[in-house]
Amino acid sequence: MPRFETSDGLSLFYQDAGTGLPLLCLSGLTRDSRDFEYVLPYLKGCRVIRLDYRGRGQSDWAEDFSTYNIMREAQDAVELLDHLGLEKAAILGTSRGGLIAMGLAATLKARLIGVALNDIGPELDPKGLEVIMGYLGVKPKARTLEEAASARAHVMRDLFPNVPQARWMEEAAKFFVQTDAGLNLTYDPKLRDAVEASSHAAVPDLWPWFEALSGLPCAIIRGANSDLLTQDCFDEMLERLPDASGAVIPDRAHVPFLDEPEAVALLQAWIGEMQ
Repeated sequence: MPRFETSDGLSLFYQDAGTGLPLLCLSGLTRDSRDFEYVLPYLKGCRVIRLDYRGRGQSDWAEDFSTYNIMREAQDAVELLDHLGLEKAAILGTSRGGLIAMGLAATLKARLIGVALNDIGPELDPKGLEVIMGYLGVKPKARTLEEAASARAHVMRDLFPNVPQARWMEEAAKFFVQTDAGLNLTYDPKLRDAVEASSHAAVPDLWPWFEALSGLPCAIIRGANSDLLTQDCFDEMLERLPDASGAVIPDRAHVPFLDEPEAVALLQAWIGEMQ
């Protein structure tokens, strides 16, 4: 099981497969390296590196929940690259992972080859943030993975139409672990405490982080039904970085699975720019 130790003593799990362009995949807030299993077969010509953030998946939980923050997680990502002996990597960042990528562009741009953002931008729609806080760190009422999958399919039926039940089962298994006492989260519940604590601070202007991507191959993906990345923000991102490419994925909200034809075509063209 591949692991490395961070500078503050946590053991983090990662996966490293393939050869070619080093591509670091960074997942959403509560997710882990499994987030990219759907798109993995389409990342041809890449050495795909997937990280479980601290407190998520198979990585250690932190005693100090305040370290569940974007800049510490960005540092973890860089320390993983150092552990692997990689001077640079491209980043495919879903939601939280995209914020981390933008943070790295603003602080350690020399370590980046290119960045792809999955349903995330420098402005976050409050409606989407409210949805996230509705489930973040909360133990589910469902007692089985089957119940959780059915509930998610029902809630998402209009935002993610035509998604088979088997896909929702796969998603439920990423969020929850089945126990005799019901379902447990696959991440540290104190992640909620960290997000709540950070919400009391002044919201920084993230447009300079985004604009720091200038000069790098950049791809931007938006779910057409997204409640976190608005169409207006998506359009402005493409205006501010005219060399970036973008795609809106129909019948998807936050976040696209990345195996949709439009997402695959965009990501493969983005990878081609860097090879």
